[in-house]
Amino acid sequence: MKHTLQRQLRRLATERPYQIAAASVAALAIATTTGTLVAGGDDAPASQHTATTVAEMRSDTAASRSEARVASPSASAAPSTAAPSASAASPAAKASSDPDVTVKKAAPKPPATKVLDYDYQVQNTYYNCGPAATRNALSAAGINRTQNQLGAELGTTEMGTNSALDTTRVLNAEVKGSPYQTRMFAGSPSPAQMDRLQADVVTAITDGRGVVANVAGDAVDTNGGWHSYGGGHYVAVVGYKDDGRTVRIADSADAANAEYWMTTIDLANWIATRGYSA
Repeated sequence: MKHTLQRQLRRLATERPYQIAAASVAALAIATTTGTLVAGGDDAPASQHTATTVAEMRSDTAASRSEARVASPSASAAPSTAAPSASAASPAAKASSDPDVTVKKAAPKPPATKVLDYDYQVQNTYYNCGPAATRNALSAAGINRTQNQLGAELGTTEMGTNSALDTTRVLNAEVKGSPYQTRMFAGSPSPAQMDRLQADVVTAITDGRGVVANVAGDAVDTNGGWHSYGGGHYVAVVGYKDDGRTVRIADSADAANAEYWMTTIDLANWIATRGYSA
């Protein structure tokens, strides 16, 4: 019996470190069993106690090994070094490879200079500048209306046409999509309003639409020509150059001076207290 116990202890001493705890428990169990056998305090045969003790020792050893395996990180938990899958590709890459994905392109830059091809007509009465300017602007979009027709729509009388709100209303009634908006100046235009006028002219002319401006007072064109309308007047803007810093005016008041260039700043000041349709 002693030789058997010695061999067991030597074998357990050679086990890996994490089994020492199990071996200690097993040795204690064996020693307790041996003492009981020698003292004769247990009626069971010695062979039965030995078999039970060895089985318990093996069970404890197996449990220790299992716990060690659980404590050590598994291969499946290691960080993945695989490259991203194709489904994780950037939106731009997906759009370039997927024919069903549409990438919105930036709008083309407006030309630096553009003048519309329109049909000029002088006003047929001294108060019909509103209908004439509206007619000249519409002709650039291929829409032909008479001054009398437009005068009726605008509500023009011998006192003239009321405001830019009327020209906007009639222009939108004639042009598909109602693209026109009214900009009103309560007084002298601010730098922001001047910039807005420039941008509105460029947008409208690039879109093939003339602008109608309600002006009052005096203005000078780029050639030094003087234009004075103390009681108010309507003109059409049919072109621009220098990215909109200068505009082309179609003036229905005098066929001998039907067109001229004017800076956008001067036009804005000419519109002061009035408004425009663009």
